[in-house]
Amino acid sequence: MSDTQNTSPNYARHLLRYGRDFAPDLIARAEGSWLYTEDGRSILDFSSGQMCATIGHNHPAITAAMVDAASRVLHLDSTMVSRDVVDLAERLVALLPDPLNRVQFLNTGGEANEAAIRLAKIVTGRHEIIALTGSWHGTTSGASAATYAHGRRGYGPTVPGALAIPAPNCYRCPMRKSPDTCGMACLDLGFEMVDASASANPAAMIIEPIQSAGGIIVPPDGYLARVKEKCRERGILLIFDESQTGLGRTGRMFGFDHEGVVPDILTLSKTLGGGLPLSAVITSDDIADRSAALGFSHYTSHASDPLTAAVGLAVLNVIESEGLAAKADETGTRLLASLADLQSRHPVIGDIRGHGLLLGVEIITGEGDKTPGHALIERLTKRAYALGLNLNKVGGPHSVWRFAPPLNISAGEIETTLEILERVFVSET
Repeated sequence: MSDTQNTSPNYARHLLRYGRDFAPDLIARAEGSWLYTEDGRSILDFSSGQMCATIGHNHPAITAAMVDAASRVLHLDSTMVSRDVVDLAERLVALLPDPLNRVQFLNTGGEANEAAIRLAKIVTGRHEIIALTGSWHGTTSGASAATYAHGRRGYGPTVPGALAIPAPNCYRCPMRKSPDTCGMACLDLGFEMVDASASANPAAMIIEPIQSAGGIIVPPDGYLARVKEKCRERGILLIFDESQTGLGRTGRMFGFDHEGVVPDILTLSKTLGGGLPLSAVITSDDIADRSAALGFSHYTSHASDPLTAAVGLAVLNVIESEGLAAKADETGTRLLASLADLQSRHPVIGDIRGHGLLLGVEIITGEGDKTPGHALIERLTKRAYALGLNLNKVGGPHSVWRFAPPLNISAGEIETTLEILERVFVSET
């Protein structure tokens, strides 16, 4: 479907189109890895509800937590907290390395990133924010200024001080170099650009450990450590946006665990709420205390909501008790091997990349030609949907599928996905 022409179904005629067109079916219910339409179709959801249904749709632990919370307290003044909020903060801190031990709970990833950016600005006394091309951090004012994957045109100037450096896309190197010999030249050039163009006021750099909306861009080994080093040299705070990579998605509890690089500020959202709006900003005692002394303010009507905190606790319980980070690693490894076999038979699969159950499959026009297959991926995505498989296309100028099923997806459901994919590609040959 076109990203500009409205071809949404008739049922959506009173809905404001806020991005892509709406799907052709009304969803009646969802369970585990499956969606069920009003007309009786079953659809395997390989994007787990835009990556929010981490442990599957309508998990019994989620619904039980909601019922329990509804019988106690749903909402409070944002300066009042419930036991669930306190317990969730303690559980998250226990999962994280020092010095990440102070938490604020909000609603969406964009809101958490907005708070993180405001936190960095007030603590440093600076205002410029560095981000990667192809990044997605949200659509609120500060977060959207640091978002380059989509949605920048037609809205006028962004918040002042937005700086972009090249994303480390090793399949489509921005420096036109080989991944084996580039030496992370894109990062060095990026900071040379920052040093040349910044007004000596960079407050923070915000980065996804794996860039998701930009095409599942996995940085080369050592990249995050080099980023932290460059930030430290300049007195810049480092924010990791783990809205999509946190809590087991990449086969580790957090995306930064692959390199062991700890940020100054961490944000979580999608994978924390189990399908409900819940996000977190986590930082150190030092940053938290300094920001409070300077008058940090980020009030919302739904900060520290009891209901979503109870759900967050249920999500963590399931992820830990069922070992879903390790399961994502194992399932992802097997899936990568199966996708490589699929690629050997269908050369329009240009690249496969990712960690755990956050994988990208890049579609190109043909073997030996990296031209993005825009029209092709549209046809393939529609064909997959018709066969009962929901795939999420990301990547802006690229043509990439984001594979992000629930972490507890079964081996049989993975096999069903692969069988449908084989039929989809065969239909194009």
